[in-house]
Amino acid sequence: MGILNILICEGNTPEEGKIFQDAGIPTHTESLKESLSFYNKNLKIDVLNPCLKLGLNEIVPKLRKYDGLIWGGSSLNIYNDTPEIRRQISFMKECFKNVKKILAICWGMQVAVTAAGGKVKKSINGSHIGIANDIELTNDGLNNSLYKDKKNKFNTPAFNFDEVVTTPTGAVHLASNKINKIQGLNFKTGVSEIWGLQYHPEITYKKMVDIIKFRKDTLIKKRNRFKNEEEINDHINFIEEEFKISIKNSRMLELRNWLNIIN
Repeated sequence: MGILNILICEGNTPEEGKIFQDAGIPTHTESLKESLSFYNKNLKIDVLNPCLKLGLNEIVPKLRKYDGLIWGGSSLNIYNDTPEIRRQISFMKECFKNVKKILAICWGMQVAVTAAGGKVKKSINGSHIGIANDIELTNDGLNNSLYKDKKNKFNTPAFNFDEVVTTPTGAVHLASNKINKIQGLNFKTGVSEIWGLQYHPEITYKKMVDIIKFRKDTLIKKRNRFKNEEEINDHINFIEEEFKISIKNSRMLELRNWLNIIN
């Protein structure tokens, strides 16, 4: 791979990022940088947090220099309509006018879909807490370059409570499982081609386990995802068994393939 200019958009607020760091958990941007370097150590990466009020007149003209944009995960829910969320949607629309290749991961996909006229709601079939099981590629997914060499059915790190319920016009459905129908999609808008993933190929299972441990009280008391700590520990044990058989390169093939697409 050659030298590529990449822009990473951090989906979390700076406050949430500090909470991660104080707990000894890598931010989503840090996870992306580490995972991308596995395939290409010569990337020129800039980082931007569109939660903040940005000087768009200065930033937007520079967007066209990037070979690709990756928009990462977040703890936000897009239907809450906060200033930070509105800023992210607005900035995504500016990216559609200027960046040709976008990889939108989890929250990033939800922002991209919303900015392109689709809809995201709370998932009616449950949530993914650290892992998504049995994601299966559609026929279009099997033939999409993002999934080159990927198994037809796979498990992967994931952490989400929401899902895409209406896709943008012309979107191609790439992957699905029993929790989220839209696990992967591909669409075009403006000058951009967007690949969206509801799961996290860039995040390790270890990080997912650390997040679960850190958020265990919220998962029990607020999210009502687990009855008690014993249930959480059983779930962690399940994820750790998956980690034993997980192969790093296979888990992150979507990143490799996207870098090849923009190279």
